[in-house]
Amino acid sequence: MNPSMYEQEYAEMAGQLDSLPTETELLAQWGFNTEEIASLLWLRQWYQNGGSDRAVIVRHLEFLRLLVICGELEL
Repeated sequence: MNPSMYEQEYAEMAGQLDSLPTETELLAQWGFNTEEIASLLWLRQWYQNGGSDRAVIVRHLEFLRLLVICGELEL
């Protein structure tokens, strides 16, 4: 095959990838605010890297935080 054909195909694929929204943009479009986006991305990275033995505690605290934010639990 002609090497220029590969270059053209690569350029087309790269152009398509540039038009895809980033994870942050998608989360923003779905209604998450910047603090929630940062928390989600941090939690994903943390769990992908093995998490911690304190994961259960963190989940309980996050759940309590959610209840407070939603007004289901008062401080």
